[in-house]
Amino acid sequence: MNIAWSAFTPWSALAGGALIGLAAALFVLLNGRIAGISGILGGLLRPVRGDLAWRIAFLAGLIGAPLVYGLFAPLPQPQIEADTGLLIAAGLIVGLGTRYGAGCTSGHGVCGLSRLSPRSLVATLAFMAAGFVTVYLLRHVF
Repeated sequence: MNIAWSAFTPWSALAGGALIGLAAALFVLLNGRIAGISGILGGLLRPVRGDLAWRIAFLAGLIGAPLVYGLFAPLPQPQIEADTGLLIAAGLIVGLGTRYGAGCTSGHGVCGLSRLSPRSLVATLAFMAAGFVTVYLLRHVF
């Protein structure tokens, strides 16, 4: 394994993490809601009156922020080495996992851990362990 030291950007990573933490903290303080993406998106599938506008605004911000960023700086070009069918299957598996895990990495990993939730700690450890094992198996075994 080689580390691309020229791509090591600790200051932008620190700033991004701080902004995510600040946004999650403000969201819970101002709205009393957890910034868990799967829960926010899932709430659109079963809409409740008075609950729709903020969910749409939140998701529009997730989609719109990179577009606005792209007006001022070039967006990084991801290189994905998988076909469309595999990506769709992976997305569905992740969606099922978030339903069974009662949340996603943003809900458990960012918001739950900051609230010192034992359930979120277990969920985040499970997410991370599954990711480590999957990468190891796909890169080194299969």
